[in-house]
Amino acid sequence: MLVVEDERTLAASVRYNLERDGYEVLEAADGLTALVAAERDHPDLIVLDLMLPGMDGLEVCRRVRTHSNVPVLMLTARADETDRVVGLEVGADDYLTKPFGMRELIARVRALLRRSGMAATPPPPADRLESGDLVVDLGRGEASRGGRSLRLKPKEFDLLAHFVRNPGRVLSRTQILDAVWGHDFFGDERTVDVHVRWLREKIEPEPPQPVRIVTVRGRGYRFDA
Repeated sequence: MLVVEDERTLAASVRYNLERDGYEVLEAADGLTALVAAERDHPDLIVLDLMLPGMDGLEVCRRVRTHSNVPVLMLTARADETDRVVGLEVGADDYLTKPFGMRELIARVRALLRRSGMAATPPPPADRLESGDLVVDLGRGEASRGGRSLRLKPKEFDLLAHFVRNPGRVLSRTQILDAVWGHDFFGDERTVDVHVRWLREKIEPEPPQPVRIVTVRGRGYRFDA
């Protein structure tokens, strides 16, 4: 993902929140650098400020559209309807007016990626998932460790299955909530922490020192097979 924003504090905040949600982020502070990055790195989405030094966001978007259909979320400090219309006409997919909340930014990014088909999608579920001595039988709704049945609550089972499907990948709490609890769940992210703690007690050799469900500070959790 490419963030094009010349206001350093805002760019850093946007990058932090996107990375916290599990995205890889590149930055550009002017239009020419953004064009080079877009052609070289082929980002899945561009967050593009309208007011940029040298070349404004409208021109950047217009040039990007000559060779790419990458989703573009345009940012502006101006709420004028004309600016929004022009931005959409040159190829922007969505528009966000400053100041904005980071939760809204993330929600719009997810929506654009879903519509473009670029959002991460899990592989079709197999009936049986295995990781070391862990076995998750999706068809029977059962899990075992070392041949012994695990007594898991429904969400613990779903959470374990999600981890086993995504070995080695850092998953943010928000991503886990969306995948396991669903996009309509409005509970606190601490729900994930509680269920991870319960799950560790059942699958970790030493729960206080987990080696399977590892905490990645500031980002989320990683399942090590």
